[in-house]
Amino acid sequence: MKTELQQGEEIIKKAPANLQKGIETVGGHLYLTNQRLVFETHSLNVQRGVTGLYLTNISSTRKCWTKFLGTIPLLPNSLAICTKQGKEYRFVIFGRTAWASAIESRIS
Repeated sequence: MKTELQQGEEIIKKAPANLQKGIETVGGHLYLTNQRLVFETHSLNVQRGVTGLYLTNISSTRKCWTKFLGTIPLLPNSLAICTKQGKEYRFVIFGRTAWASAIESRIS
């Protein structure tokens, strides 16, 4: 993980993942820490950067479909992370049930 960990922060889970950003699916790695969910993009993407969500701002998770071009349902292999502000982040990730459980146990 390239993102600097905060004081007392520890990585709990990590895996390759994709983040759906509009019509583009951005490749990278997803990290769950005891404080945040952090997605870091690969350098080859058009849209690059880090997306960080504090666990205190996550309201729920749910299984969802990966959408081709952001609209056409393709595969049921994504995990939606919903924030308390009403924003949704969709991650294509292997083992989404285990990820959902790990996140839910941290936010409850």
